[in-house]
Amino acid sequence: MSDAKAFLDTNLIVYLYSESDVSKKKRSLETISQYERFVSTQVLNEFCSVCIRKLKLPLPAVRNAIKEICDTCNLVIVDEDAISRALTLHEKYGYSYYDCLIIASALDSSCSYLLSEDMSDGQIIEGCLTIRNILSSHS
Repeated sequence: MSDAKAFLDTNLIVYLYSESDVSKKKRSLETISQYERFVSTQVLNEFCSVCIRKLKLPLPAVRNAIKEICDTCNLVIVDEDAISRALTLHEKYGYSYYDCLIIASALDSSCSYLLSEDMSDGQIIEGCLTIRNILSSHS
């Protein structure tokens, strides 16, 4: 693991617990293992929702997954400042509010990277956070 800090978007964590796309699961695991990892309470909530609704995982499996994630990642609490910053980022960059809340949490954690699948690969936010689409062909 490097000294670089990376914030994990929900979709990458979902791939770690999904059996539907083994190649995305493998690529996600290989990439995130290289970083000091951060997630937010928002990401955990989104993850739980996907696990229950789409993956149809039993609740004990979801609970175990949340424990694993919290044991291996730094947890960022979404607070009033993050919400305010997300609104500013939404206005400036045009991402959805929820994506901006993830970006705000990554910035508040001094992360160098935001690892995602659905944001602009290579874009630099606020001069210090680089979005990496780890599943794109050139990441």
